[in-house]
Amino acid sequence: MVKIFFLSLLTIMHISNTASQNNSDAIIGQWMTTDNKIEVEIYKTGDEYKGRIIWLDDSNDKSRPMNTRTDKNNPNPALRTRKLIGLVVMTGLTYNAEQNDWQGGQIYDPESGKQFSAKAYLTGNAYLKIRGFVGLEFLGKDLSFKKIL
Repeated sequence: MVKIFFLSLLTIMHISNTASQNNSDAIIGQWMTTDNKIEVEIYKTGDEYKGRIIWLDDSNDKSRPMNTRTDKNNPNPALRTRKLIGLVVMTGLTYNAEQNDWQGGQIYDPESGKQFSAKAYLTGNAYLKIRGFVGLEFLGKDLSFKKIL
């Protein structure tokens, strides 16, 4: 009886651990902002989650197609010629299993040229929220994404 109990306990712990590991990668994929302006790809390198721009809406100025737009507002003049498509805009996120979110990251806003601390979490309705903030998290701003791939 004791053997069955411990075997059952180990099985439950293994299933729980596997579910937790699978959940940590839930943000991997392609995500579109809810206003359909930017598509990012979130990927994993080691234990770190990163995001890069893979598409952006260029309908506001057809004379500047998305593949020609650059990081023109970057405070570092040497980086202003980087193309926005392919630009890594989110780095350093790591999964926190206790809080079921991703923390400790940085997010870069090419429109303002500013970098912010970042955390991310999935909502109950399958949306990804990335919160950018300086200092106090509750004073930050959320970006909402829907998964497309």
